Amino acid sequence: MENLPIKNVVLVHGAFLDGSAYEGVYHILSARGYHVMVVQNPLTSLEDDVRATHLIIGRMKGPVVLVGNSWGGAVITEAGNHPQVAVLVYIAAIQPDSGETALQWIETMPPPADNGILPPDRNGILYCAKEKFHAGFCEDIDSRKADFIWASQGAFYAKTFVTPIARAAWRNKPAYGVIATDDKMLHPDIQRNMYNRSKTRITEIKGSHAVFMAQPELIAEVIIRASENA
Repeated sequence: MENLPIKNVVLVHGAFLDGSAYEGVYHILSARGYHVMVVQNPLTSLEDDVRATHLIIGRMKGPVVLVGNSWGGAVITEAGNHPQVAVLVYIAAIQPDSGETALQWIETMPPPADNGILPPDRNGILYCAKEKFHAGFCEDIDSRKADFIWASQGAFYAKTFVTPIARAAWRNKPAYGVIATDDKMLHPDIQRNMYNRSKTRITEIKGSHAVFMAQPELIAEVIIRASENA
C-alpha cells in the first residue's frame, strides 16, 4: 500500500524578505489541497527564527513538509528536528552540517559582481544595496516588484550567519533541493556542493535566487514530489 502524501507544508523565507514572497507557491499548493502556512521570521537570530518556525509547525496536525529558501535553509536545518517534520525542501538555500555556520559555506566561493549585500550597519544589520538588488537578487521578476521587495526588506542581523547549527536535521530526514542555476546571491556551485554532500535529491531550475517567486509552479512541483515520497 502506497503512503499517502503529506498534506501539511510550512514555508520559511530567507534574508531580505518576508513571508509574502511565497504567495505564488502558497496559492498553487492550496489549490492542490495542501494545508500551507508561512513563517514570518524575525531574522534576529537563528534561535529566534527556529522558535518562530516551531510555533507554526506546532499548529499543524500531523507530519509536515518543511521548506526553506536562502537563509531559511539554515533555519530548517535546525528547526527540522521537530518531531512533526518528515521531509525537508531546500530552495536555493544554505544547508550547513552540525557545528557549521552559514557564513562558512557562503565564503567558499567569491560573490558575483551583482551581489549587493552591504557590510553590517552600526546596529549589526545586513541590507542589500538598491542599485544591485534587481540584477543580483531577483532579475527574473518585474522591476517594479523588485523595487517594492527592496523597500520592504527585513532587518537581517549579521550574527545569524555566524551561529553554528547544533544538529543538522538532514542527517536523519530525507531532503530535496532546488539549485537556481543563475543565482547571484548564493553561487550555484555552493548549492551543488552542499546538496551533493548530504545526498539531497536535486532539481536544477534556470532562475535567480528568487526562483520560487519567478517560477512558483516548478517549486510547487518539487514540494509535492517531496510530500509524496517522504
